[in-house]
Amino acid sequence: MSSLIGVLGPEGTFSEKAARKYSPGGSLRYFRDFEEVIASVEMSEVEIGIVPLENSLEGSVGQTLDALLRRDVKIVGEINLHVRHCLLGIGRPEEVKVILSHPQALAQCRGYLKRQFPEAELRTTGSTSHAARLAQEFSEMAAIADSEAAERYSLGVIDRNVQDSDQNVTRFAVVGREMPEPTGWDKTSLAIYLERAEPGALWEVLGEFAVRKINLTKIESRPSRLGLGDYYFFIDLEGHVSDPTVEEALTRIKKMAAMTKVLGSYPRAGPEE
Repeated sequence: MSSLIGVLGPEGTFSEKAARKYSPGGSLRYFRDFEEVIASVEMSEVEIGIVPLENSLEGSVGQTLDALLRRDVKIVGEINLHVRHCLLGIGRPEEVKVILSHPQALAQCRGYLKRQFPEAELRTTGSTSHAARLAQEFSEMAAIADSEAAERYSLGVIDRNVQDSDQNVTRFAVVGREMPEPTGWDKTSLAIYLERAEPGALWEVLGEFAVRKINLTKIESRPSRLGLGDYYFFIDLEGHVSDPTVEEALTRIKKMAAMTKVLGSYPRAGPEE
């Protein structure tokens, strides 16, 4: 029986591509933004959702992190996907005056756009496929999207591989409701809020991982929106939340932090595509 998977729409997004990689036989339901995808998982409208978590060029996707922090869901898997952007349209390159895409895609192609289309107006859309659909309307409009969107929306490929680096990889989170069992090759994602601003507070938290030789693969801060200089810390580490050393570290950290939320423990992704 195939899963019902929530992804960013309309058809042809990189989220859809990641979903097809994760579950080739899954049925897809399309949503307007990443927040809606994650909310649909929480409300059991879909079994899992696929949302971008971070990109190798542009960093973390803030809307996804904020939704994971607020919603009662878990990261249950991850997918690493090589992202190859194309410039799509119905006109010739010299006709292009407006270029459309999702803000993340425009940012990943910033250098190319400055070099090749310095006078073009850049407009943001809800997704790369939404941009492709809009680019059907006028020859002076073009979209940055996946090459598969060209056929789906009857567009020509004006240029290929327009991202600023060939090492453009997006890590997608698979969001569900139940934590997977440990596999022996897992990753755990946490959100931590330190209410006290005493010197060394974050160092003390990180020290609990260091003394137990738990490898951290990512740490970043994100504004709490409670005041300037007030942050949540998002941490990824190797291991499952049920591993004795990880469990012991978390028990200690929960006594130090005002809030500690396990966003998920899940199998680490395979190679990029």
